[in-house]
Amino acid sequence: MAGVQLISLSLLNAVSEAAKASPRQRKNYNFHLDDQDICHRLLNALEPDTYIPPHRHLHPTKAESIVILRGRVGVLFFDTDGRPTQHCTLQPGSEILGVDISPGVYHSLVALVAGSVFFEAKAGPYVPVSADERAAWAPAENTAEAGAYLAWMKQQFV
Repeated sequence: MAGVQLISLSLLNAVSEAAKASPRQRKNYNFHLDDQDICHRLLNALEPDTYIPPHRHLHPTKAESIVILRGRVGVLFFDTDGRPTQHCTLQPGSEILGVDISPGVYHSLVALVAGSVFFEAKAGPYVPVSADERAAWAPAENTAEAGAYLAWMKQQFV
């Protein structure tokens, strides 16, 4: 039907395969048509080797809602000095299926199993994470220290 897109297992499989083939080991599948749209809705497929540096969104409209569809994803929250304040595991069929993250909260996500996919919704338009939103205490993506930091984040869920 025109104007309807089904979120199917075959779509999850295709996005997961694209994530596996990506150098970053993650892939978005956008339902919104343009980065300037006021509402962003997307699938986000993560593989266990992807590193999402801790960050926050400072704009008051940039809350993020995440609901797990497949796999298992760890979500970590940090204070402004980089100390973990809370963490949770998102997994279908478990007690915690999703999270809503308020603006200003430092957070990161780790894929705990291959083929993990979640649905994400947040306000547009797309704005890259600014220097003030990056966690100065965490290594940047594609640095020598990123692998060890990712391993430490995963250890929080063992």
